[in-house]
Amino acid sequence: MRIVHLKQGGKDILAARRGGDLVDLNKVSPGIGTDLAVILAKGSLNGLAAKVTGAGADTLVSGAFEYLPVIVKPPKIICVGLNYADHATESAFEKPKYPVLFLRVATSLVAHDAPLILPKCSEQFDYEGEMVAIIGKGGRHIPQGSALDHVAGYSVFNEGSIRDYQFKGPQWTSGKNFDGTGAFGPDFVTADEVPRGGKGLKIETRLNGQTVQSANTNDMIFTIDELIAVTSEVMTLEPGDVFVTGTPAGVGAFRKPPLWMKDGDVCEVEVEKIGIVRNRIVAEK
Repeated sequence: MRIVHLKQGGKDILAARRGGDLVDLNKVSPGIGTDLAVILAKGSLNGLAAKVTGAGADTLVSGAFEYLPVIVKPPKIICVGLNYADHATESAFEKPKYPVLFLRVATSLVAHDAPLILPKCSEQFDYEGEMVAIIGKGGRHIPQGSALDHVAGYSVFNEGSIRDYQFKGPQWTSGKNFDGTGAFGPDFVTADEVPRGGKGLKIETRLNGQTVQSANTNDMIFTIDELIAVTSEVMTLEPGDVFVTGTPAGVGAFRKPPLWMKDGDVCEVEVEKIGIVRNRIVAEK
């Protein structure tokens, strides 16, 4: 099942794709709500696919709408740095022996087709195409052998980074958390529709139609199950937590000359079987 979060006429809608249709989930399952994190915590997706399949025309979303991030305010956004060996090499870092983890905040998120914001204070706005894994069942000290049972589904992320701010100090927090710099969506794709662990999927970033990153999720140094096991040693994972699992080589910062996203550019990230998130770059006013 593929689920999208929409805004129409000031109202949030959670909908499932059924071919070319969008089925309003609150019409096939009244009261389910529109916060995917809450729905996952309650286990409310169980049995929903059959209801979507049998839904009538009166449940369909019609008219213009805007996308929202798959989860607008995830409990945690856990990002993984240097998780593709080729990206670690181009960054002049050693291949990590332990996952490089950092956090993003919800105010950095934007939806598919929404502007990615180039801040006033920098020209060094870089792209990072990444696959996302979303936690459906929380826990602490999760064994690696059962870690994938905790994944509810997958999505796509463009983890826009303000490079000069990222490297102002040893911590990356500032450069990774500017408002409106992380594109998330458009679809939440349930785990049963994706190869186990999100393995073997082509991942590609295109800037103004030119391919700037191209790799396969098999190239990740730390797999999804490893990331869940290691992270849950440190913190309790919760339904709706988002793992942004790392980017391959080809980022703009390490090209000669550097390639930065500019006002008016269009950047899209595609992960095979999951979808494409596309955004225009807009300078902050």
